[in-house]
Amino acid sequence: MPDPQPTADPYALLGLEREFALTRARIESAYLQRAAALHPDVSGLDPDEAARASSDLNLAKHALLDPETRANTLLALIGGPGKSEDKSLPDGFLMGIMEIRQQIEADLARIKASGDESKRTEWEGWAENWRAVAIERVRALFGAANDDPGTLAQLRTQLNAWRYIERLIEQLDPDYNPAQADFR
Repeated sequence: MPDPQPTADPYALLGLEREFALTRARIESAYLQRAAALHPDVSGLDPDEAARASSDLNLAKHALLDPETRANTLLALIGGPGKSEDKSLPDGFLMGIMEIRQQIEADLARIKASGDESKRTEWEGWAENWRAVAIERVRALFGAANDDPGTLAQLRTQLNAWRYIERLIEQLDPDYNPAQADFR
């Protein structure tokens, strides 16, 4: 099941500028300031209203703390193409990822048979490195976006590829259950 998303702009809810390069500390600080201001003793809101507003703040914080969700949210807010309308991938990415997936599946079968987890650790390292590269590519593209349709399309392409890698990371988890997978 997909994570719940805030119904409003999470940047506005937390009083943050719309940018990708937010630190965890900055997001947490903004959240704490807004949450404290919502307390019924301070805000004058009735408890139900304060609870709803707090729930929205929690969703906003969650959306911005996850870099992939933050990137998708920001792209939507600045008018970029959504996941459902643009499924493009970088040239050669799909064939490459299919080959990697076959290698991972073969290695996971060997891990299951032998109990030797070293290959899983290698693949996790590969995936974490790929995630770091994706974050830097997206950060650079957001820095250059300025509502340029070509750059917004490049962002969507990078985010689509990033989602594939995140799914591979999920599948590397020894407790991964495909019946409960989140293929958002």
